[in-house]
Amino acid sequence: QVQLVESGGGLVQAGGSLRLSCAASGSFISINTIRWYRQAPGKQRELVATITSGGSTNYADFVKGRFTASRDNTKNMVYLQMNSLKPEDTAVYYCNALVLLRAFDSRSYWGQGTQVIVSS
Repeated sequence: QVQLVESGGGLVQAGGSLRLSCAASGSFISINTIRWYRQAPGKQRELVATITSGGSTNYADFVKGRFTASRDNTKNMVYLQMNSLKPEDTAVYYCNALVLLRAFDSRSYWGQGTQVIVSS
């Protein structure tokens, strides 16, 4: 079984920063692409950032230049550094990982989410 656990959320003033972490544990061969999503109250879940196993990143337009995704494959950790936060960034943030469990068996896992609240 694979578990993803996010942490690092909290309450911050507009213009501030937070660093989210996502820790993967369990039995698997490797973690491939990892995505950060967020879901604000009453809204659909939206993709925020993608980071591949090789470290290539891609960002939604609404966070480009403010958020940075990174990962430490030796620790099975992924991070989302969020700077210049805006009230509209308020949401529950989730990590999603494509995990190679065994040969030819990859599955998608979600964390439980971490709440980010940005006050104006």
